Amino acid sequence: MEQLLINPKQISLRLQAFVKQKVQKYHRNGVILGLSGGLDSAVVAALAVRSLGAENVLALIMPERDSDPCTVSDAKLVARQYNIREKVINLTPELRKLNVYKLQPRTFLIPRSVQKRYVEKKEQELGQRLGISPFLAILRGTDDVELRRSVAYFRAKHRLRMWMLYFYAELENLLVLGTSNKTEWMTGFFVPYGDGAADIMPLLSLYKTQVRELAQFLEVPQRIIEKAPSPDLIPGITDEGVLGLSYDKLDEILFSLEQGFTPEQVASLCGIPFEKVQFMKQIITNSEHLRRMPEIVEEN
Repeated sequence: MEQLLINPKQISLRLQAFVKQKVQKYHRNGVILGLSGGLDSAVVAALAVRSLGAENVLALIMPERDSDPCTVSDAKLVARQYNIREKVINLTPELRKLNVYKLQPRTFLIPRSVQKRYVEKKEQELGQRLGISPFLAILRGTDDVELRRSVAYFRAKHRLRMWMLYFYAELENLLVLGTSNKTEWMTGFFVPYGDGAADIMPLLSLYKTQVRELAQFLEVPQRIIEKAPSPDLIPGITDEGVLGLSYDKLDEILFSLEQGFTPEQVASLCGIPFEKVQFMKQIITNSEHLRRMPEIVEEN
């Protein structure tokens, strides 16, 4: 879709200025971000370096027991590309102390390929039992005990990562950079007070496909650009698998809905089944509460 095309150089300069302005405004010595080995964090890292210089950027790499074996190596690849100061923190011991791993079956000595198949099968079974997408059920709130345990399991990881980021940010007087993009934000594909928390969110005005375009301009390693997007919380779960659409199609739907087109019109314009468009409309509606500040009692 042509309307989603961007001018990467112009966008890059605007975002670099935004980061620098906020660091100066809040009197910070630099910035900190979680480097996951994924596309969004790589782009944010590149923008931060261009804005402030590599010496003023700290990246935390925070793997845990369920992380993909490539997580650390891919994150280090990005750190080397931009000469960023990095710190690797294994979260497994802390998650174990918090009894997070007890919420799911033990995976010790089980090959990752088997874990992936198991998770994919459980996802299908959950959807059949609930009668709706498990992701939509999570957004709506659910009485299903198994699903609630899964939600607590993976959200704890993101929230512990955010705790670490703010801990080191306060030790070194740094601004916390969030890595969420507009596609994730509109669909609720983030964890409240986890990766949905930050001091500033440089990519929140860009759809995922636009972030990918920006990544090419910023010379993010091709391996990172081509990598299948994943929250890297449980083996077998990918962004596009959960949302049921490729990011290309998803962004077309979100953009069209944002322009005020009806689901019927979007289905026709984008050549996507109406049911898929309607599902995305439900996702946007049911994730609205995640994008709001905590609700308060209104004064009469």
